[in-house]
Amino acid sequence: MDKDIQKGTPSGRKSERNSPNGDKKDADRVLISLSPSPPRRLFALAVLVSLGGLLAYLGLATPGMALWIRLVLVLAGAIVLVLAEHLRRATLLCIELTESELRDSNGRVLARIPEIRTVSRGAFALKPSHGFTLTLNRRFQRVWVPGMWWRLGRRVGVGGVTSAGQAKAMSEILTVLMQRQNEAAGDANESGG
Repeated sequence: MDKDIQKGTPSGRKSERNSPNGDKKDADRVLISLSPSPPRRLFALAVLVSLGGLLAYLGLATPGMALWIRLVLVLAGAIVLVLAEHLRRATLLCIELTESELRDSNGRVLARIPEIRTVSRGAFALKPSHGFTLTLNRRFQRVWVPGMWWRLGRRVGVGGVTSAGQAKAMSEILTVLMQRQNEAAGDANESGG
């Protein structure tokens, strides 16, 4: 038996394919996971905490400014610190690709494979840093998970503080899954028509 199958998938989850009871489908098996890069995560958090602290400090420690400017600075600092906390929590998760969907480690679905039209990862693509963009067949609710992914209308951006190598591998596997599904749909249309 393959050692990788015994140990589990790259995300640390056990492979359901070889589970003793066999009740999980192959579609739920994690093919690859995309985790935050620790240096990029630390840098992003440090920048946001520093900016929030600096804005709050300027608002509190600069006596010569008008009161409303000081309040705006303190409020802006507080908003940036809240954003840093959202980033910290969001980057505790990872993004997982299965045969049927792209989801985060909490189970929130980013996109299902049949709903994806294109995968863009080129140099001129509108995409997050070290990531890729998906174009979907229909519009979905807007979501933003700082540093990991976002969804706006028909587009899903994956990346930010993630590892570039993992993101590239995930986008390539996603492309192969889409091609396989398109071929299967073409075969079904030919046999049915």
